[in-house]
Amino acid sequence: MTPETRAFAALHQRGRPFVLPNAWDVASGLLLAEAGFPAVGTTSLGVTAAAGLIDGAGTGRAYTLSLTAAIVPRLPVPVTIDLEGGYSNEPSAVAELAAELARLGAAGINLEDAAPDGGLRPRNVQASIIRAVVATAPHLFVNARTDTYWLQAGPPESRLAETITRLREYEEAGASGVFVPALWEMAAVATVTDQVGLPLNLLWRPDLAMGQLAAVGVARVSTGSAPYRRALAAGLATAIAARDGAEPPGADVPYHRLLDLLASGRDDVLGSRGAIRGVVPSA
Repeated sequence: MTPETRAFAALHQRGRPFVLPNAWDVASGLLLAEAGFPAVGTTSLGVTAAAGLIDGAGTGRAYTLSLTAAIVPRLPVPVTIDLEGGYSNEPSAVAELAAELARLGAAGINLEDAAPDGGLRPRNVQASIIRAVVATAPHLFVNARTDTYWLQAGPPESRLAETITRLREYEEAGASGVFVPALWEMAAVATVTDQVGLPLNLLWRPDLAMGQLAAVGVARVSTGSAPYRRALAAGLATAIAARDGAEPPGADVPYHRLLDLLASGRDDVLGSRGAIRGVVPSA
């Protein structure tokens, strides 16, 4: 296990949830690390949407690799990569991709069981993929996500049982943690943490109280695509305010502060303070 993975794994403590914010580019990742978050994840929605692609369609492989290569060396904290379903149904292909991410320095991956056709992969197929990843990239923290609740798969009365069955299979396959987005009912959460041995990751929403999550044994809370979507909303509102002669909402990140942050450790890109390759910033 690498020092980055060891540090990342140590953050996952039952009943002591930490917030994992999700970045979509180097700048957002740097800002999140600077804000004191002990680790940063990526968001597949942000990565694919920025490229004009659709999240969950299995088309973001190249962009995910590109972002990993760009963001991991720049952040002083562990980075875990949202891999959707691994961009393939072949265990060997997903394992090869995971190994490449590990070589690029990723501390972990998030690997879901949702299929591009909108359903769930068979449990045995997903378990085979996880086993291949763990065997090929043993140093990665593999967060095994099931979308039973996110996709509202199957009858509601059997959803919790199906979720636990899937998570146990993924645990047996070698996963390091488990993730159930859209699982928010506290009694159900407590049942999962009681019956599954791995640290549980939930998806953040504003009405979730960290103390309540701690009481039911949650270990991690991911912001998912929320920061990216809110950034889009703020950008749109700013443009509309400019058009309508109104005051833009909220505050921005000052131009020169962002340049300084991006310049840190990048003498190959920035020739002098505030000037990128001879172009003096003015806006």
